[in-house]
Amino acid sequence: MSTLANLQEKLAATIARGQTPPIEGAADGVSSLITPIETPRHAEQLAQRPAAPWKLQRRWLNGGGLVVGAALLAIGYAGGLPALFAALCLVALLLIAMAIFTKWSVVRGPAVIITDLSENEHDRFWERRESTSLLATIHDALGDITVTRGIDRRILDANATFRRLTGRSNPEGLTLEETGLVFRAVTDAQHQDAEIATPEGRRTFAWYDVMFRDPTTGQLCIQSVARDVTEERQVTRLREDARLKAEYNSAAKSRLLATVSHEIRTPLSGILGMNHLLAQTRLTLEQANYLTGIRQSGHALVQLVEDLLDFSTIEVGRFQLHPRKEALRPLLEGVVEMLAHRAHEKGLEIAASVASDVPEMLEFDPARLRQVLFNVIGNAVKFTQTGGILIRAGLKGRDLTITVHDSGPGMTEEEQARIFGEFEQAGSIVEKSAGTGLGLAISARILREFGGGLSVASQHGSGSVFTIRFPVGLVAEEGGYRRRNAVLERSRVLLLAPEGAASTAIAQTIRALGGHCRLIGSGDMDELRQSFPMGEGGAWTDLIVDHRMAPLYFREGSELATPALRKIFLVNPEERNTHPLDLFDAWLIRPLREQSLIDVLSGRMRGMERRDHSSDGVSEIGITTPEGEDPALNILLGEDDPVNAMLVRAMLAKAGHRVRLVEDFDGLRARAQNGEARPDVIVTDFNMPGGTAVAVLAQLRAHERRQGLPPLPIVVLTADSRDAIRRQALLAGADAVILKPVDPERLIATVQSLSKVAFERA
Repeated sequence: MSTLANLQEKLAATIARGQTPPIEGAADGVSSLITPIETPRHAEQLAQRPAAPWKLQRRWLNGGGLVVGAALLAIGYAGGLPALFAALCLVALLLIAMAIFTKWSVVRGPAVIITDLSENEHDRFWERRESTSLLATIHDALGDITVTRGIDRRILDANATFRRLTGRSNPEGLTLEETGLVFRAVTDAQHQDAEIATPEGRRTFAWYDVMFRDPTTGQLCIQSVARDVTEERQVTRLREDARLKAEYNSAAKSRLLATVSHEIRTPLSGILGMNHLLAQTRLTLEQANYLTGIRQSGHALVQLVEDLLDFSTIEVGRFQLHPRKEALRPLLEGVVEMLAHRAHEKGLEIAASVASDVPEMLEFDPARLRQVLFNVIGNAVKFTQTGGILIRAGLKGRDLTITVHDSGPGMTEEEQARIFGEFEQAGSIVEKSAGTGLGLAISARILREFGGGLSVASQHGSGSVFTIRFPVGLVAEEGGYRRRNAVLERSRVLLLAPEGAASTAIAQTIRALGGHCRLIGSGDMDELRQSFPMGEGGAWTDLIVDHRMAPLYFREGSELATPALRKIFLVNPEERNTHPLDLFDAWLIRPLREQSLIDVLSGRMRGMERRDHSSDGVSEIGITTPEGEDPALNILLGEDDPVNAMLVRAMLAKAGHRVRLVEDFDGLRARAQNGEARPDVIVTDFNMPGGTAVAVLAQLRAHERRQGLPPLPIVVLTADSRDAIRRQALLAGADAVILKPVDPERLIATVQSLSKVAFERA
């Protein structure tokens, strides 16, 4: 019983110091050991109450009552029966008075009612109180807020930090809103931000609520903890503002590049188109050279625009791949052919070979791979002054690997480290001025989107090797490799050519196709005579003579001219007319196409058809003469730029078609909806006065549906290369979209094919 008295004394002292005793539960089975009551008034009364009654109570409970009771009974027993009865009544009255006094003093004294408290429960009670006090001290030291509220959202208790920040010394009974808190940015039911107007300014706290049941009373309560996150929220807000600003600037940059691209492409289309039209007239050699320079500069400017647009597309994360089934070998040969003229002008060899394990069909994005190949191989041609460029393609597992070997000056380690950076260039001042420094950077980014990579190995003065690697989908038929390995299994070829990229590629291609090839240089003629006409493995079937070895062949190798040996002449397209081709059984043109080699060595073809070169990687604009079976069409042309109007009109007119020109969408709409003079095909620019192309195309298609007319083929010309513009035009009713500068061959082929489809439907 003394323990209870000590506990009551400690509670009284706690309340006297102005502290609130903790609200804790007892062990299971005890329904109500501690009951919260209104504490402020009782704490004041208890602080003024003398300590004597508590001492008396404590002594009575500690055994004094038992001694007094025994003494009274002994006196009564000695005094007789009346005295004993009086003693018993006195003891009973003392017990009743002490019970009443104990209950009154506990209820009126401490801030809590303590009943039936064992020694163990008493220890647990004080342990919990000390733990709660420690946590409150920690939260106050950290500057955190702790608040306990009832289910009615009114405050039951709050720590010193809350009282100091809100300026409320007695917040009990108030709601959080009444103390001045403003809640913002609610993210979930338990977490939100609270703003408090403190003397130091407005602060933001991350506020967390936890619902719990008070084990003492069984009532639901809300425990809240909040931490000052003002600086964190300011940093987050600044970061978000910076992100939005960067996105806005990026979008503005994209719009600027798209606008500049459109404005540059429009005059470029006229420059390149008129250049080609002028080239079809009678010109002196000097004038033709001037036109070639204009054309090359124009194509270089087109490539610059393409690089800038690709770079912008990749930067804003709108780059997309469009993989499909495609043959790799023709694509690689086409890129090499486009760059061959530039290489031959510098006296360089350029050739490519594809390993026998590469299937005919692979799954990849052909347009993007062509761009990567053109950039990488074109870079090798640009920086190589002597020797040549050899391209090899093969498979390593499921990865396609294309290596580009050049005999250029090579690179230092520093140049290799920055060669794939944006706007980085190596080489001399003249070489740097020939591009933007974006080609390799864009190629590397594209290959990363492929899931591959672009790397370089080089030594200064020893050339460079660029490696293109990316995974591909294998879609070859079963047994395709074996059939390709056996295509030239009966061919045994002597190749009379200087050592270099071209001869190496030819020999590798013949061997990859199952044939046998022996390379003979200028110093091996004696050895050739000794092994001719039979070599290891059988008789030679073909002799390929490089045009650079023709003088040696005619001087020392005429005895090889036997009927059993097919003689084939290998020549550059620029020098084809300067050599006597009639002295040979067949001829081939470099850079060599694999299918042409197969046809010539198999005896199915005597020589290659005339091959027009392409300059600077962009197909030369040419005018296609219409075939006799293609009928003339009535074409309605919409173009507001006079130069481009004259150019497109000339293209269509030279193809044998009749063209009517309108300079705005109003005239286009009126002519197209004229039932008596309805055109066969509409070719229109995307941007003209009198409306928008999307609205006009939609109106034309709606008019056709209302009148029951067959739909007219519509070709849209645009200088805006964005995919969104192309999709808008196609969704509005266009049948085809052609990018400026207009390729005449593509334009005329598109017009004729669409007109045929429309005629068949009608």
